[in-house]
Amino acid sequence: MAAPAEGPAAPDAEIGPVDLAARVDEALHVQAAAFGLSQDEIDVRRHIVLRHLEHPHARALGATAPDGRLVGFVYGLPNDRAQWWSTVVEPYLRATGSDGWLDDSFVITELHVHPDHQQRGIGRTLITAITDAVDHPRSILSAIDKDSPARALYRALGYRDLARQVVFPSAPQPYAVMGAPLPLLRPPS
Repeated sequence: MAAPAEGPAAPDAEIGPVDLAARVDEALHVQAAAFGLSQDEIDVRRHIVLRHLEHPHARALGATAPDGRLVGFVYGLPNDRAQWWSTVVEPYLRATGSDGWLDDSFVITELHVHPDHQQRGIGRTLITAITDAVDHPRSILSAIDKDSPARALYRALGYRDLARQVVFPSAPQPYAVMGAPLPLLRPPS
């Protein structure tokens, strides 16, 4: 399933399956650089990522540079209304009449590309590759609720806002929950 990254000025990065549990520290280094995480936040997220990856249907892809470094990753799993994330977002989705999106959806749990490798199509390739490989009719995710390159990418792929100003405990900023039918949109050729 390895594929070269697509996009303007795509670097030499190979997209393919990755044992994210074995490379969790590398992945968190990418996430910390992309998301501005402190060491304390990395330590907390390490346990969360490892717990998510224990799910029997979790999937992960990585973007690997020619020297073997992980420069991007995505992982997700089928949504379960009993999972913590769903219990937090469900009231917000119910308020907008969108709580049906929690059923039969694949959740993009994390998608990050190291800042040195952004704007080259790696994120787009990661998210489309992982969602193309699942047997669900739709995908959902959460992103910081502000205009950003990530939100622009999600919109270009067909994601739309399902709920905004979603507050996660201990998160410093509100999030938007977004959903898209699968397969995701592709740019016109």
